[in-house]
Parts: sequence; structure tokens; C-alpha cells
Amino acid sequence: MNALIDGTNGPWEMVIGLEVHAQVTSEAKLFSGAATAFGAPPNTQVSLVDAGFPGMLPVINARCVAQAVRTGLGLKATINHHSVFDRKNYFYADLPQGYQISQYLQPIVGKGSLILDMPDGSSREIGITRLHLEQDAGKSLHDQHPSLSFIDLNRSGIALMEIVSEPDMRTAEEAGLYLTKLRAILRYLGTCDGNMEEGSMRADVNVSVRRPGDAFGTRCEIKNVNSIRFVKQAIEYEARRQIAILEDGGTIHQETRLYDAGKGVTRSMRSKEDAHDYRYFPDPDLLPLVLEPAWVEALKADLPELPDEKKARLIADYGLKPYDAWVLVAEREQAAFFEAVARGRDARLAASWVMGDFFAMLNRLGKTVTDSPVSADALGGLLDLIADNTLSGRLAKEVFEAMIETGQPAAAIVEERGLRQVTDSGAIAGAIDAVLTRNADKVAEYRAGKDKLFGFFVGQVMKATAGKANPAAVNELLKARLG
Repeated sequence: MNALIDGTNGPWEMVIGLEVHAQVTSEAKLFSGAATAFGAPPNTQVSLVDAGFPGMLPVINARCVAQAVRTGLGLKATINHHSVFDRKNYFYADLPQGYQISQYLQPIVGKGSLILDMPDGSSREIGITRLHLEQDAGKSLHDQHPSLSFIDLNRSGIALMEIVSEPDMRTAEEAGLYLTKLRAILRYLGTCDGNMEEGSMRADVNVSVRRPGDAFGTRCEIKNVNSIRFVKQAIEYEARRQIAILEDGGTIHQETRLYDAGKGVTRSMRSKEDAHDYRYFPDPDLLPLVLEPAWVEALKADLPELPDEKKARLIADYGLKPYDAWVLVAEREQAAFFEAVARGRDARLAASWVMGDFFAMLNRLGKTVTDSPVSADALGGLLDLIADNTLSGRLAKEVFEAMIETGQPAAAIVEERGLRQVTDSGAIAGAIDAVLTRNADKVAEYRAGKDKLFGFFVGQVMKATAGKANPAAVNELLKARLG
């Protein structure tokens, strides 16, 4: 994975940091009891607190606090037992209070780390600067009327975790791997569903460029990117935009930009604000948040097995390659599916089938592991028929397709369609003799040194047996006959 970009006057290096806004999985908002269900009609899930009515006081949702702490623990981060909520002052039409309740200098979670699983099997550690809790703003709707914008406050007050990375990433691919891993951790923990299409996880992308070894350059922030693919595209475009400006003798100005996915470009939104522009100060309606150490320890003891630990266990228990193990644990459900298939069987064969034919089938049908037409037990039954030589690899693929179509178990399909592999050496030898007799001229060529004809003979024997002959037996007997 090359981290350098060739410019006209030498190589450049990208410096990338991500600020991920993850919506907390909770049935109520951060400071009110209003519901959080996605897709409700506009302004039907709004309390007086969310609407900014005078005199309404925020009350902290303990469930959201627990979810933030659990996420911090999952990121191997420091949990701050004392944190403070601040008012971040700015104006948006969909921000009724005129400020956002957030955290700034004293967040609930401090420094942590996240491990990237690289395609070559290696790993890279990316630093986490902090995680803080804040309330979301509402949403402006610009497509409901030809000349007016409407406001939907359903999202106003929903709890967000803002997870800020260190500027440790150097390629768009690394940023994609970071988001993939972070989303996996959040889903394992159940603290955020990670659904970027519904806006429950979105990223602000900070990009700068520099000559290798130089100090950091001036960064630009690309706001609210809502897919991993778009994050990678935005980084690539923005880095090349900055390089072109610098190589032309220009200067990069710190600013906030938006990514136009339709055109594949970033465009300027506004100059980048600094903290003093927001006039942060402690929210007078909220006391400092003080966590009992015993409560934090209880949350820690109740954490599920997370992706890194599960990956290490799959490598140790099943002998999988590191990258294969990561692919399998990327989603909790598919890791459980693999383990159900592999239990008591050849684990590498199970991994090959799950990551190969099974995942290909899910992609083709637009299905997930949870609504797959082939269960873990059914796929395991197919592997049992391969293990006992009832099926060859080729026949197994044919049976698998029939399982998808009919929902029948593999054994029933084998019997019904007569797909049992031919392992009888006498029958295979007879088929070989018939093939060699019909192709005496090619036999002579083979024995004269034309070794590549061996594949031709194998194909003819398999054709003669309708693909049912055991391939290993065919190879062994054919070599003996030709020898």
C-alpha cells in the first residue's frame, strides 16, 4: 500500500485524521425522553427540551453515558471519571437553542487506540484522541417546497459520540480500513448500528499534504461524508487538489469543505472555525458528570468478545491466516456463522467455503448472514459430504447451487439427483481405459514427451463419468496407466 503520491516535483505524503459522529443506540435522546426511531414523520419525536422552549432543563440519559463508556473501553481508551458538558454556541436554523450541548476540554473518554488489519496480514495502530458525548442538531429539508426550507427536529437532541482520531493515517485505503474496524467495534458492542446510509454514522475528514518527513501542512476538513467509499474518494480528490495548489506556488487555507459525490469533487463551504469562535463554556444547567469506578469496572466486565480478540482466537483455535480471520470477524453474525460451520470440521475448508461460495451467494442475492437461504447447519452438512468423499469439490458447488434454489439439505439433493461421487477404482479404471483406447494417437504423443496432454485425459475421463469421478483417484490411476 503506497503511502506516497507522485507530484511533478517529487513525492507527497497525505496526513489524514477522522472525526466520526456515531449515533448512540438508545431509545431516548441524550437530555430528554423523546424517541429516537429512524424514519418517523417529521417533528413527531420532539420534546420541549429538544425544541429549545424557555425554562426547559436537560436531564442526562444514563443509558447514553453507559454506551459511551462501553465504547471507550472497546477502544482501549482512558475513561475519565469526571467530565463536563459545555455549550458550543453557533447558529443554525435547525438548532433551536442557539447552542449545542457538547464536551470540549473535559470529555468522558480520553486517549485510546484502534488496530488496522492490513491486507498483507500486518497491522497498524491508529491513535484515538478522545470520545465525547454531544447532542445532534435537527435537519433542514430543502426539497419539500420550491422556495422554502422546512425544519425537522426529530434528530434534535439525539445522543452522538464524536470519536476523534490522531492524524495517523497516510492513505485513503487506511481511512477506509479505520472506518470499517470502528464500525465493527461499535456493532459488536451494540453502541451504534453503524448505518451510514441512515446517517447514524458519518465522518468529518481532515486532510493535509506534506513532503515526506516535513512538518504537518495546513489541513482542510470535509464535513459529513456518509459512506466509506465516498470518504476514500474525497481524500484522494482533496489531496491532489492541495498538491496542485502547492506545486503551483499557492497556499492552502484552513477551511471546511463539502464532498460532491455526483461530481467527485470537494468544494469550499466556509473558513474553518477555531474553538474560541464557538465560545465554549460549561453548561450551567448540567452538573459535572462523575462516574463511580466500580460502575465502570462492571461495564468492562460485561463487554462482549471484540473483533481483535475474536480474530486472535480464530487464528489460534482454527489455524486461519490473519487476514482471513479479520474478514470473518468484521461482522459479529458472520463470525458466529463461520464458527458454527467449522465446529468439528476442517476449519480451513470451512473458511474457504464461507468466504468464497457462501459470501458470493449473499452478494448475488442481496442477502445477509441472518436471512441467508443456506443455514450454517446446512453448509456444514455439505462439507461433511466432501469430507467423506461423497462429493468432489466440483459436485459440491453444483449441490450448493441446488441448496440455494430448493432449500433442501445437501444429502437429499445428492440422493435425488444421483450426484454421488464415483470412488470405485474399478469403475474409474474402466473409464480411463476407454478414453485411452479412443485416443491412442494422443497417448503416443504424451509418452513421447508432450506432458501437457495429461490435462486433456483428465478432462475426458471426467466427461465420461459425468463429472462424478473422484479427481484424486483419476489422477493417480491415469498416471499409472500412462506410465
